[in-house]
Amino acid sequence: METPISKTELIVIGGSAGSLQVILEMIKNLDENLGFPVLLVVHRKAYSTSILPTLLQQFTLWKVIEVEDKTEIENNKIYIVPADYHLLFEDKKTMSLDSSEKMNYSRPSIDVTFKSAGETFGESVIGVLLSGANADGVEGLNYIRKNKGKVWIQNPGSAEVDYMPRQAFERVDYDLLIEPKDLAKHINKLATNK
Repeated sequence: METPISKTELIVIGGSAGSLQVILEMIKNLDENLGFPVLLVVHRKAYSTSILPTLLQQFTLWKVIEVEDKTEIENNKIYIVPADYHLLFEDKKTMSLDSSEKMNYSRPSIDVTFKSAGETFGESVIGVLLSGANADGVEGLNYIRKNKGKVWIQNPGSAEVDYMPRQAFERVDYDLLIEPKDLAKHINKLATNK
């Protein structure tokens, strides 16, 4: 059952293998003015060229931005964590990048960003975990939950690689199990400007 949502200030989405198709489907269907930003933490090869923002931009009216150190957070924008950096929130307005050691064999680590989002945004953040091949994100979702944020998980049965969402499904108290085709619809319902 859906829990009533306090005002949403951030949606943070983590994914790895198999998540790109879900993300593309979502951004194509996002309403134009929701009143909050969306942040994507996607496992990518270190030093991969940044074609992801260009690719995503073709599917949405939202501005897609690859985060740089000290990027300011603005509503109705999609932010992507760059390859080979962890992302942390300094406060509700500024993001910083960090190149400390990998977590769960990953940099960016979904756990690192989810924990920072939970700490900074508390009950006004929603953490979403998609398809992937390791357990990165599970601890972070538990941390978001501990800080009263909301937790959405892709239904493992619908994931191209089900290990990551299955770990979350088994180990995290979640609010919503998402089918990929419904992700944008659930996000659009949260619009703070309606």
